[in-house]
Amino acid sequence: MSSPAPLLLAPGDGDVPDGLGDLTRELRSRDALGALDSSTLARALYSTDASLYRVVPRAVARPRDVDELVAVLDAARAARVPVTTRGAGTSCAGNAVGPGLVVDVGRHLTAIGEVDPEARTARVEPGVVQSSLQAAAASYGLRFGPDPSTHNRCTIGGMIGNNACGPRALGYGRSADNVMALDVVTGRGERLHLEHGGAAPEATSLAALRDVVAGDLGTIRTELGTFGRQVSGYSLEHLLPERGFDVARFLAGTEGTLAVITGATVRLVADAPHKRMVALGYATMADAADAVVAVLPHRPTAVEGLDRRIVDVVRRRRGDSAVPPLPRGDGFMLVEVVGDDPAEVEARAARVLADAGALDGSVVTDPTQALALWKIREDGAGLAGVSLEQPAYPGWEDAAVPPARLGAYLRDFDALLTEFGLDALPYGHFGDGCVHARIDFPLTSPGGSETYRRFVEEAARVVASYGGSMSGEHGDGRARSALLPAMYSPAAIALFGQVKAAFDPDDLLNPGVLVDPAPVDADLRASGLVGRPLPVSRHFSAEVHKCSGVGKCLANTTGAQGVMCPSYQATREEKDSTRGRARVLQELVQGTLPGGWRAPEVHDALDLCLSCKGCARDCPTGIDMASYKSIATDHAYAGRLRPRSHYALGWLPRWGRLITKVRGLSALINVTGATPGLRHLLRWGAGVDQRRSLPRFSARPARDRVDLGRPSADGQDVVVWVDSFSDCFEGAGAGPVVEVLRSAGYAPRFLERNACCGLTWISTGQREGARRQLRQALDVLHPVIAAGVPVVGLEPSCLAVWRSDAAELLDDPRVAEVAAGVHTLAELLERTPGWSAPDLSEVEVVAQPHCHHASVIGWRADAALLAATGATVTTVGGCCGLAGNFGVEQGHYDVSVAVAEHDLLPAVRQRPDAVVLADGFSCRTQLAELADRQAVTLAELLSPGFRAPRGPHPAVAPPAPADRHDGSATAEPPTSQQRPTLDQESVDVP
Repeated sequence: MSSPAPLLLAPGDGDVPDGLGDLTRELRSRDALGALDSSTLARALYSTDASLYRVVPRAVARPRDVDELVAVLDAARAARVPVTTRGAGTSCAGNAVGPGLVVDVGRHLTAIGEVDPEARTARVEPGVVQSSLQAAAASYGLRFGPDPSTHNRCTIGGMIGNNACGPRALGYGRSADNVMALDVVTGRGERLHLEHGGAAPEATSLAALRDVVAGDLGTIRTELGTFGRQVSGYSLEHLLPERGFDVARFLAGTEGTLAVITGATVRLVADAPHKRMVALGYATMADAADAVVAVLPHRPTAVEGLDRRIVDVVRRRRGDSAVPPLPRGDGFMLVEVVGDDPAEVEARAARVLADAGALDGSVVTDPTQALALWKIREDGAGLAGVSLEQPAYPGWEDAAVPPARLGAYLRDFDALLTEFGLDALPYGHFGDGCVHARIDFPLTSPGGSETYRRFVEEAARVVASYGGSMSGEHGDGRARSALLPAMYSPAAIALFGQVKAAFDPDDLLNPGVLVDPAPVDADLRASGLVGRPLPVSRHFSAEVHKCSGVGKCLANTTGAQGVMCPSYQATREEKDSTRGRARVLQELVQGTLPGGWRAPEVHDALDLCLSCKGCARDCPTGIDMASYKSIATDHAYAGRLRPRSHYALGWLPRWGRLITKVRGLSALINVTGATPGLRHLLRWGAGVDQRRSLPRFSARPARDRVDLGRPSADGQDVVVWVDSFSDCFEGAGAGPVVEVLRSAGYAPRFLERNACCGLTWISTGQREGARRQLRQALDVLHPVIAAGVPVVGLEPSCLAVWRSDAAELLDDPRVAEVAAGVHTLAELLERTPGWSAPDLSEVEVVAQPHCHHASVIGWRADAALLAATGATVTTVGGCCGLAGNFGVEQGHYDVSVAVAEHDLLPAVRQRPDAVVLADGFSCRTQLAELADRQAVTLAELLSPGFRAPRGPHPAVAPPAPADRHDGSATAEPPTSQQRPTLDQESVDVP
């Protein structure tokens, strides 16, 4: 196995990137040098995809239009630099990594040229995301048929390159079946327009291809295209005389080894208006596979297999309510039938249920439940990776056999796993005979790569014995290309080589894939850790390596669809995605980044992370980038002077307590913050962006401002935990919470001492300071909770610390007790006997869950309570963009506003008369400053005599007119050169 190649230092200004002098000159001569990025950061980001493999490119190119793409390809060919084309980088087999130039078409080549509803076609650039095409076609009642689980980030070019399918390929075909025309640049440099059903143009490569096909028709007819999911190798069956020498469809599945797609015309189909899901349960996954032959005659559009253990992961993370009712069994099959006649669809669903031979089953009539089940299946790859006792990996990812032989194959496959002492979670497209599996290969243990190689070699022989294909939709890539001789005869392998020579005689397009492949155990990313002295703990290394690269963080979601990843939604830069950050941290733990913790690449990748915790919930593999950022920042500044904001904002609770205790000091600070010139100096000193307003300190702590009233003799004791923000700043504070609790029959009281959770220390990477705060808070909170008294927190982000970060920072059994004993107001009211929600049926609410609330605590109790009020509620997804200290710090303003513009600000503008609900201090501050809207807390909304507020939140001092955000399009986010970077000084790492 080859060891990981060390990353090189980024060249200085004016330097020629190592080994790229010829390419640089060729690009400059074509006016395309601006597309090139040879920085260490870019090379780290693109060194891997969603596979096991790490191949460091020499550079990355992000062409801005098709002409520049062609120029880049011409320059690379002239300089003899290999090219690997990449869409979303979600390839599971190592199809999108390469040693030369990685060309990212997903960044800019995203134009949908035309949707023709009469011809039912669409013309697109290669970087168009599948769900974007779906949205464009939906207005005509059409859709693109293939729909992989990565549909909201995978690109059409990538789908064609891998011949992607998805669950509904059973009804709509593979990507190849939906290609109507392609514009390509071959490895020879020929620009070709190829049409399905049309005559092939004159070209040297196509003339050579005709000769290759004519020379061995027998091999092609007997070995290629034997069943629908035979995707491995080159699909030469499309070139047979009886198939019309269809080069356009033949190029689907060639994985960028023969030509680069510059444009595509694809077929669109009409979705049937009525659909039903049938959920079936079986004793084992193999038993479910046996039943496929009984289901297929009922013409389903999808037949998907799902292992119970994947479902269990969702239950553990999100609770039982996240999983709709499922039938009994350890293996499930989800069947979808569609049609134009609802009665006929219902009848067909009933026949599926009757004929499927399941232990248990039902027709799912609730569309919401059906959608939730499809969502679990959609997240299968990420969930499978964390469903076993040990981390599970791709590698043997999507083998396929004829559906009638699927059950027998799964039993032999299971026996092979047992023989090697491995475990796996099978799931996938059972109706097509295609099985996905994540396997717990011991890649980080000595000898692990050899175990991996021996297993996949045996697995290849098993699937070949069933007449199957090693790839059913993801392509062969680096994971399976070397295994093709187990599936194909020497004559077929020779044909593949001749085809490659016809299109790409210099082997410059995606070398090492399909033809003349590298060994399957070469360049394994995780194996690079074996025997290597790590600069970090093995726990941290294992955490950052949980990222599987499936790229859910890249999804362009809007509405109440989760939080991850808000900064990527604002910048669309790979480095600002959860996956991109994980990739850089993986390079850090492998010791390949000069500078270690203080490497500028680490800072640049983490700088725009809002620490929103969205990935901790929404990432299928459970990446918690907020925690990783805190740890990395802590190490980077160990023993060094920190940025001013770390002392001002990181220690804000300490300053707040001081300011509110000294008579008159809060008034002085507030006046200073509102005085021109002085406020500029104050912001500078605190490291705050000059466009930001400053919160107004209260004259007295919240506990001194609230009258608890006379305790009720029969009221249940409850403690209100007043966090530092609510205690020190003007605003609603604790008063409305006390009022609601008293009306619910409680006898509220305050803690006698401060109990700071250390959130601001955590978010600024001052973890030892956070530990001190948490230990003191434990001493205050634990006796109350141990006495059986419930505690209600006001600020969601502070409460969330006890349910996430506290257990990481403190090894103290009391943490778990406090985490279980501290509640949100909604959680407490939900379990309060006799309490009923007020009637708010005349009220329209726009609710912005704080990102920590949604991601760590969960929003279910709040949603249920709001539903009980009868209010009309719109729940906003995403993050507000302020995120504590993030949006206040210098260098973050533009991104902070762009994040707010993604979900929150459009939602409140569209509903000017609605009450805006936001329990988070940051959320209320952002709304007041950017939208001039005074948001209310849940307690205020539930208070007797509630009145909708008008104007900005009183705790926020309005910025000067020149500072105010005008709601227009935000400026481009600041570049890494504009932001301060960590220096290169070395640091000792424990």
